[in-house]
Amino acid sequence: MIVPMKKVSLIVLNKERKEALKTLRKAGVMHIDSVHGSGADLATLKGNLNAVNSAFMTLSDIKAPKGSKKIAAEELTKDAALEKALEVNGIVAERKKCEELVLKNTRDLERFAKWGNINPEDFAFLAEKGIPLTLYEIPPANYYDIPEEISTVLVNEDKNKKRFVAFGSETGKYESMPAEAVLVQLPEKSSDALRAEIAEAEKQIAGLNQKLVSQICYAKTLKENAKLWAKDVEFEDIYSGMENDGTDADSSLAWLTGFVPEPEFAELKKTAEANSWAFMAEDPTEEDNVPTKLKNNKAVEILYPVLDFMGTFPGYWEYDVSIWFLLFLTIFFGMIFGDAGYGLLLLFAGLFAAFKAKKAKQPVAPIITLLIVWATTTVVWGVLNCSWFGMDYTLLPPFLQNLALPVFAPANPERDTNLQIFCFLLALAQLSIGHFIAMKRNFKEKSLKVLADLGSLFILWGMFYVVLMLIVSSERFPLITPVPVLIAVGFVLSFIFSNYEGSIGKSIVESCKNIISVLLGVINFFSDIVSYIRLWAVALAGTAIAETVNTMAGPMLGNFLIFFGIILLVFGHGLNMVLNVLSVIVHGVRLNTLEFTSHVGMNWAGFKYEPFRE
Repeated sequence: MIVPMKKVSLIVLNKERKEALKTLRKAGVMHIDSVHGSGADLATLKGNLNAVNSAFMTLSDIKAPKGSKKIAAEELTKDAALEKALEVNGIVAERKKCEELVLKNTRDLERFAKWGNINPEDFAFLAEKGIPLTLYEIPPANYYDIPEEISTVLVNEDKNKKRFVAFGSETGKYESMPAEAVLVQLPEKSSDALRAEIAEAEKQIAGLNQKLVSQICYAKTLKENAKLWAKDVEFEDIYSGMENDGTDADSSLAWLTGFVPEPEFAELKKTAEANSWAFMAEDPTEEDNVPTKLKNNKAVEILYPVLDFMGTFPGYWEYDVSIWFLLFLTIFFGMIFGDAGYGLLLLFAGLFAAFKAKKAKQPVAPIITLLIVWATTTVVWGVLNCSWFGMDYTLLPPFLQNLALPVFAPANPERDTNLQIFCFLLALAQLSIGHFIAMKRNFKEKSLKVLADLGSLFILWGMFYVVLMLIVSSERFPLITPVPVLIAVGFVLSFIFSNYEGSIGKSIVESCKNIISVLLGVINFFSDIVSYIRLWAVALAGTAIAETVNTMAGPMLGNFLIFFGIILLVFGHGLNMVLNVLSVIVHGVRLNTLEFTSHVGMNWAGFKYEPFRE
């Protein structure tokens, strides 16, 4: 469920706002609404946070040499961590300076590689003696366009350029020089000096890299202290951004607004009264930007890491479909992997991770629990389909063949058809649940829009049969009279009541204005149901890959190439499992966040409740 919120405005004395914020942060129940501060103190804190984060990122990207011993670093205080971060960032800045010098000198050497060794001091010496020299490059065809009065010496040439030295002009410029001739600027230093600087810079870079390697042990404590600096930035941001009455009097006031879950409101009220804060609490309106806090039982909360990974969250005024999301995503996961062997591997991995956490006396992470649930579903689905590492079912032990569900057994000639029907049944079930959820909302609001939801349900059921007729078999599912009648009745109800806001006439007019969208909406029912066939198609592709890997590796297992055969099996099936994970993300998640929730009427327009806390 989505936890109800209270919109709370707190008013404190301006001179006491820092202590008030400390107390409020200690309470840890209020989500602050859109406060953005400014000032030198905030800028300094942000700079410190960026320095610590930058140092952490630098050290976390460095790999310790093989065989090197791990050094245990002392835990640093927040200020000590900043000093360490500045030290690390200083080393990085010095290394960058050396790298830029190497890059610059390398470019100069490459630029003059075909000129040979160049020393600008030699050119300066000759110029003092009255022999000014200038370097030019010109396309071969234009070299002979140079007037005779310009003295030149050809240095070398290739198919693209001729390189020559012109002499006689004190300024180094020749008015009669062909436009195609390009003046080559001398380097700042000689080629030998450039090479020497590169060698010295590379030596310094190696030493600086060693210094950074010696600092790897501080990465963890820098990461932990970055969180503390982030808390300071958050506090200063709110402190400097609190609105006030703009006076410096002792009685001047400051205030802020936020949202508090109703179950925690009593605690905030108690804190406000104990500290003599003035406050006002009211129910939020649809104009308010209200955060969303989900509250479910522990079985459903294992889904939350997936929502956090996707960055999707239901809006406060939307629905919490977590239980349905989890239920169907679990089914989709099992169907997409579709192999009991793969499921057992995932199950063993999940159980091992859970055992390791328990042994360390740590709680089992929700994602591990979710993996165990999904793996179990995969094993069950694979058993029902008699699918084990893509092996030919005739080679499996009889007891495994007998465990398969007859309608899904490989020996059943109607297997693929039955799987397609099952996918469409899943679509019907999930999308119907979506419309029932929407109907429940409108029923509570006593809105006639519930009739539009009922109409959409009729269209869905009618289109389900049309899908079976067109996609599966028109002979097995011939068109019957109730189907078009059901779709027609559903369309009429949806057309009349989908825009209902107290007037049936206005609702019909709005539908007429958007008649194209209304008609396309009916087609969308068909496409949304058909979209679920991807579960069968993706699983079929995974099975084909597994069978191909077995076919390729099979001949190697019976001779001296057995080692390569085992490697091929591990790599091939491992790659297939990775592709299946991507398929779950792309297809399984899509069916929940797009097809399903569009029928619920959700946009995933929410953001997570994050209270101001220590």
